[in-house]
Amino acid sequence: MMPMNMRSLLQPLALTGLSLALAACVSSAPPVAKPPVDTTTPAQRLAAVDAAAGPDDKELSVQPLRDSQVEDLRVTAQTQRQANDLAGAASSLDHALEIVAGDPAVLQERAELALLQGQWAQAETFARKAVDLGSKTGPLCRRHWATIEQSRLARGEKENAVSAHAQLEGCTVPGIKRY
Repeated sequence: MMPMNMRSLLQPLALTGLSLALAACVSSAPPVAKPPVDTTTPAQRLAAVDAAAGPDDKELSVQPLRDSQVEDLRVTAQTQRQANDLAGAASSLDHALEIVAGDPAVLQERAELALLQGQWAQAETFARKAVDLGSKTGPLCRRHWATIEQSRLARGEKENAVSAHAQLEGCTVPGIKRY
């Protein structure tokens, strides 16, 4: 048998140990569910824009004449983009926009480059300006709205992205049927 003062010392220790063991059994609050992380890459977003524009041989598409300096800058930007020099391509297109600030095609190319760079708000800004200045029909119109949709999706604005996607349908107008 234990002496009385040994028992009085062990009793509080046993109670403390039991309290700690019970505290460990108490479940904590469930972890807060994190919103799903969007793993869409900028290149995948641009591919979605390309797919939305899609070739349509039944549709009328008018291509304007271009200033030769602007056309050279567009070609340079395309070459830089293919070489993965996105900053250089952006600079070339920015220079082109200094020459023809209201060219919807150049604005769209700059928007798509911003999309590739992960600059979602800037991509939407360029595409919105292109929508305001450009044709309301055709492949370029669809590219504008698809870019806006993708930039909104990238920012987690799903409701606004749905609205932009709905605008895509209005961009398709069939060409003239000839008999």
